[in-house]
Amino acid sequence: MKRMFPLVFSVLVLLIPAGTLAADTFTFKANRMSGSRAAGREMLVLTGNAEVHSDTILLRADRIELQGKNNEFIDCSGNVWGFEEEKNIIFQSDRLRYDRTLKIARLEGNATLEDRQNEVVAKGQFIEYNDATEIAVFQVAVRLFRENIVCRSDYALYRRAEKLLDLSGFPVVFKKSDEFRAERIRVDLDTEDVSMEGTVSGAIKNEES
Repeated sequence: MKRMFPLVFSVLVLLIPAGTLAADTFTFKANRMSGSRAAGREMLVLTGNAEVHSDTILLRADRIELQGKNNEFIDCSGNVWGFEEEKNIIFQSDRLRYDRTLKIARLEGNATLEDRQNEVVAKGQFIEYNDATEIAVFQVAVRLFRENIVCRSDYALYRRAEKLLDLSGFPVVFKKSDEFRAERIRVDLDTEDVSMEGTVSGAIKNEES
């Protein structure tokens, strides 16, 4: 039997055990809530200043939908903002979908990932971040900024733990006043070394004494 939650709450805060997903308490709040807890059709919809705190991730959005028996799937839309506390990563997008079991976040539309620990800011129309492997994939109009380096491409693979960035799809790397172009470019964000493959071109400006 479907059970509907009344839309009469100005502010709602609930504590739900996260089951086998985590030992921490799963919390959320919003101006309004509706949904069903019927077996096999578990779903909660939070609207208006919606906020979810799951494991080490804090999510905020205009609308957040929780799906699954233990709220395994989270779908956020509208002014999405998130914070991965343990790794100090902030992300923003038009829409975000998060699988709590696999710990994979997918960001769509004007997406930004800010890795404060490694001082990296990356943007794209689609970002997929795997929290377990610490690997992020960026697609479409990719931009990445770090200290003296600016990167542009259609596709990028960011290995956060190794601080390596692989670019393809008309990649361009600007390092201070130097410019590098190739079919594929790898950037070591720790040493700022640039490796290129394929048709290579660039411009290097000599520093004055």
